[in-house]
Amino acid sequence: MKREILILTATAILLVSCENASDVTRYGSNPDLPATQRGLLPSMTIADPAGWGDRRPVVPAGYSVKAIATDLKIPRQTLVLPNGDILVAEGKGGNETPIMRPKDVIAGFLKKKGTSPVKGGNRLTLLRDADGDGTYEGRTVFAENLNAPYGLALSGGYIYVANQDSLVRLGYKNGQTRATGPATVVTPLPAAINHHWTKSLAASPDGRFLYVGVGSNSNIGERGMAVEENRALVLQIDAATGASRHFATGLRNPTALAIQPGTGQLWSVVNERDELGPDLVPDYLTSVRQGAFYGWPYAYWGPNADRRVQPFKQEMVGRTVRPDYALGSHTAPLGLSFSDASMGGQFASGVFVGMHGSWNREKPVGYKVMFIPFSAGRPSGNPVDFVTGFQADGKTFGRPVGVTVDPRGALIVADDLSNIIWRITRSGAQSDGLKSVK
Repeated sequence: MKREILILTATAILLVSCENASDVTRYGSNPDLPATQRGLLPSMTIADPAGWGDRRPVVPAGYSVKAIATDLKIPRQTLVLPNGDILVAEGKGGNETPIMRPKDVIAGFLKKKGTSPVKGGNRLTLLRDADGDGTYEGRTVFAENLNAPYGLALSGGYIYVANQDSLVRLGYKNGQTRATGPATVVTPLPAAINHHWTKSLAASPDGRFLYVGVGSNSNIGERGMAVEENRALVLQIDAATGASRHFATGLRNPTALAIQPGTGQLWSVVNERDELGPDLVPDYLTSVRQGAFYGWPYAYWGPNADRRVQPFKQEMVGRTVRPDYALGSHTAPLGLSFSDASMGGQFASGVFVGMHGSWNREKPVGYKVMFIPFSAGRPSGNPVDFVTGFQADGKTFGRPVGVTVDPRGALIVADDLSNIIWRITRSGAQSDGLKSVK
């Protein structure tokens, strides 16, 4: 710790030459990409964590928010089961030995400030509202001794869990409150270094395949490209045999996956690269096409070359597929769920995105749940803030991760800073005048 403080003190003077974060946010299918800004150190700001006290997240008029579970052990993603029970994946992964450059020490120090000190649970917790009154009075440990569980899916009578090192499954019958027997490994997942440890998960509508998102082992190839084998991609895994193949590549960190109802199309939110400026590179929402390459590390947002990685492969720039919808730079989207009519009004068709929030901008961004409207099956129009209030007065009260639409008319939000599960429901006629993000 003393060494970190000395490094922080010695390098503080260099921050004056860092990126100047602008107030501009860029969303949509055609974002304005500014010129790159490179400095010795990027801007780094984490608002100090604080307890919620009497505060609550802010939701639109006509909706209400309630904490349905507290004192969890790092809740990440949730899964609503057919009977209305909610499974919560709790865990904290990563085993990376950092590259000991001054900026990495500073970044690690600041990132840690913005996380919960609670030890990850390495378990699934089940929440039950037996009488349907919105209070989840039942709470049991459904499965334990997992390894930083993150992605969840229910398919073919199994609950699938994406641990940081393996895809596993647990037998499930409707109404179970605890798994019977240990988890069975379907297939190992890349876990060496684990710079990005989260493994996102979705199941195909017919249950034949599981899709697992695996993040890169670096920001932009600092450790060499050999350690990026089988990373920065989405794997397609045969549920019966565990055999896997690359489904799509060049996705730096695909932190959440979801299947679009009615079409079966796979979608993802992706955390893009850092250190090109406060407004580059946009994190994004995109459909994930089989065989497509989305740019990392050689290009971003289509054919915009990033020559920091060596050896540079110019031919990959021309192959890069442009994502569907920009979510702003450094917003850190970690949650994705398609909406339905139960959410009401303008929120009936589109996706909810949980934004964990930035650490590498002077003025923080993200720290909210955003709604992206869809039309004709595609993103359409400006996003709308749906859950805010996670930051105020220089303090951070929570950080959204997973978002899950409950067909009974609720949005479930996992908050891994305050270790709370929030439930947002429609409480009456919705009013107009919601804040739209430009």
